[in-house]
Amino acid sequence: MRLLRVDKNGEFSTLTDDKVSDIPAYAILSHTWGEDHEEVSFKDLTVGPRTDKPGYRKLKFCAEQAARDEVRFVWVDTCCIDKSNNTELSEAINSMFRWYQRAVRCYVYLPDVHADNGDSNDSIQLWEPHFRKSRWFTRGWTLQELLAPSSVEFFSSTGNKLGDKRSLEQQIHEITGISVQALRGTALSKFAVSERLSWAESRQTKREEDKAYSLLGIFSTHIPLIYGEGMTSAFERLQEQIDKNSRSVQDSKCPT
Repeated sequence: MRLLRVDKNGEFSTLTDDKVSDIPAYAILSHTWGEDHEEVSFKDLTVGPRTDKPGYRKLKFCAEQAARDEVRFVWVDTCCIDKSNNTELSEAINSMFRWYQRAVRCYVYLPDVHADNGDSNDSIQLWEPHFRKSRWFTRGWTLQELLAPSSVEFFSSTGNKLGDKRSLEQQIHEITGISVQALRGTALSKFAVSERLSWAESRQTKREEDKAYSLLGIFSTHIPLIYGEGMTSAFERLQEQIDKNSRSVQDSKCPT
């Protein structure tokens, strides 16, 4: 994985090499994508960050928050993956759950939730209705980004902290239908396949196949990415791999 370096003032500079070992502590951003041309891409960073792009704002937020938390590296999917490289893209998607799981901080940036002072108990009545309706809760990829990390913090459009996965546990449970035990970190393998699929049922992705691919980490499995195969085929291959993994687990439990 590639990481973006952050200095103590919250300024980001260069990307690291593509690391497979000796990966330093890093923070990770969870967000919803705008149009592709609005996001700061890997290509943009090779010539210098495009500060004129709408996506630059959340990148800057992530770097500044990481600096406040004394974390010197961040990972952001828009710019830390070379999506023109199909091999790299496939590896990233199959690794993404683990990358979120290993992050020391996960920052959820919510541009559609406005709060001047999210830490004030008095203000929750003002922003909670918008929090419950946030687009972030409707997207496919954000499901694993909610469940994988141990530390998930939510921020408003102005960068004010609203709370974290534990302090907002009841609201998140009511919004998503996800078990409180899952939100608290109980191994996802403890939950039935049908229950885990239900968490993603109403979520949407830009590319239809991603509705299946975004669940790879939820089921601790891997499949090759075949964009263009369609959602039905992608889910059939995902289900086949889930069934195969289940049989392997059952076989390992059988006495010899």
